[in-house]
Amino acid sequence: MTETIQGSCLCGAIVFAVSLPFEHFYHCHCSRCRKATGAAHATNAIVKPAAFHWIKGEECLSHFELPTARSFGTAFCRHCGAPMPHFTRSGREVIIPAGAFDADPMCKPDRHMQWASRAPWYEHGNDLPIEN
Repeated sequence: MTETIQGSCLCGAIVFAVSLPFEHFYHCHCSRCRKATGAAHATNAIVKPAAFHWIKGEECLSHFELPTARSFGTAFCRHCGAPMPHFTRSGREVIIPAGAFDADPMCKPDRHMQWASRAPWYEHGNDLPIEN
């Protein structure tokens, strides 16, 4: 039996499911991912389309394809703005923002992509204090 994990947007209008394992799971530090997330990097899981399905709310998605890029786009909930999964332009993969998962995917990102493009203020593994 294949294990699945669900995810959703901030307001709960959109829910999806993914069959594990992921094809890839990484942090991307490119400037486009930083701008799309508003963070130092995007953390994305990648799966084949057969491993992904919408449970509800697909009609609540908005998409943006960056016209100047060969292959860069985003999807988000039109109600709450939360980043959501989207199919690549080729349709061969689904990119899933890891923050949208509702439970622990039981694995960790295995690489940093576009490390040379990282934000100059980002420090990997620094000694900042932890607050709860």
